[in-house]
Amino acid sequence: MNRIFVILCLLALVSSCGSSKKVTTKKAKNKTHRVVKTKTKKKSKDLIEPEVTIVETSESYATPTDEYIAIYSDIAQDEMRNYGVPASITLAQGILESGSGKGRLSTEANNHFGIKCHKGWTGGKIYHDDDADQECFRKYKNSKYSFRDHSLFLKERKRYAGLFALGKGDYESWAKGLRAAGYATDRKYPQKLISLIERYQLYRFDNDVLGVESSVNDKHTVVSGDTLFGLSRKYNISVPELKALNSLESSDLFVGQVLFIKPIPKD
Repeated sequence: MNRIFVILCLLALVSSCGSSKKVTTKKAKNKTHRVVKTKTKKKSKDLIEPEVTIVETSESYATPTDEYIAIYSDIAQDEMRNYGVPASITLAQGILESGSGKGRLSTEANNHFGIKCHKGWTGGKIYHDDDADQECFRKYKNSKYSFRDHSLFLKERKRYAGLFALGKGDYESWAKGLRAAGYATDRKYPQKLISLIERYQLYRFDNDVLGVESSVNDKHTVVSGDTLFGLSRKYNISVPELKALNSLESSDLFVGQVLFIKPIPKD
């Protein structure tokens, strides 16, 4: 009988050890399951990335010319204050000569005004086809130096002296005077400058420097309910003209969008 009791005790002891091992195994499994939470956090982080991308694309411009004006208008105004060249003329020439900053001379040499080397130039050089093949043009380390050199180029040469006797806000006379003084050979050069100044209202930068209030009435800011058809009737301009004037590929508009509503003056 005692032997039977001892055997039963041993069996009970072995059984309890086995059950404790099973509990330990379950705890190990629970620890493994915690890794799933880490994976979930990684997924939640990945969801943030598209929002960052949207923020980065929020600032944009309708055309390269609008972007050019936004970047260089302050520099043009500084040059007007320091040297008397109207900011509107500086910007219009920069837009025209550099292709709104996209031309080879501006991208590779920071030359925004097509100024050639000329006698006595000791700075950087770049060769580019113009009136003749592989002509020498000035190269600058920074675009700002190009704007400064443009001011000095006009201010220090006698043939442009008459320009500085004109009114600083008289961009039409400046445009015609540049052509007459030999800055460009294109007969339509003055009209091209004037068209750019009036289309993009570059004269407002002159007025700002001179302390004159600008009358801006050839742009429209889109509000809720606006359509191209409605705007065309309001401003007496056709829908195709509105699209061409604002480089629109569709009729879709968004609130806050600024549209030109005055036709471009003909050359």
